[in-house]
Amino acid sequence: ADTFRLYEMYMGPLDSAKPWNTRDVPGVHRFLHRVWRLVVDQQTGCLSDKLLDGEPDEEAERLIHRTIMHVEADLDQMRFNTAIAHMIVFVNEMTRRDRRPRSVIERFLLVLAAFSPHIAEELWQRLGHSESLAYEPWPRFDPELARVLEVEIAVQISGKVRARLTISADASEDEMQQAAMEHEKIRKELKGKTVRKVICVPGRLVNIVAK
Repeated sequence: ADTFRLYEMYMGPLDSAKPWNTRDVPGVHRFLHRVWRLVVDQQTGCLSDKLLDGEPDEEAERLIHRTIMHVEADLDQMRFNTAIAHMIVFVNEMTRRDRRPRSVIERFLLVLAAFSPHIAEELWQRLGHSESLAYEPWPRFDPELARVLEVEIAVQISGKVRARLTISADASEDEMQQAAMEHEKIRKELKGKTVRKVICVPGRLVNIVAK
């Protein structure tokens, strides 16, 4: 039932015509399996030993705040497909971790319940809650914690991507240009060439026109 609900919401914007293609159903089913494995050990059926009590680390805390913020905004606009995409990002990040803060996972389940209530409820109870999550308030996010600190940008030379680098999300165009020009691979590519122009698109790319 949860898979079917999720598939319908993930098909695309509600106001657009969409093809019915059941071959896409296994994809969202696998996503729910990954959600399950965040909490339950696949081999033993018990709680995963990767769950961690106590205060979550900053990275995990920022991730759940960003997830709540994006999903909440998408729900308000009925953009269910993009809301699910943000949840997929969260699950992918948590799956890679050796330690998953319990408080972060619990808040995620409250978000997931709006889309897949059955699996969310089951996992909520397995985490030791006797009351249904239906009685829990929607989790709140801190805009400061939800803010992206770093972004990956592409560095192009005459329109072709030659490198990628991670910089501050608030970097100015001058800072973007400096970081790009100092990149080892870019320095090699520009050796013997004359830079004619540098175009910066904040948060996305730097394009160096050189001959």
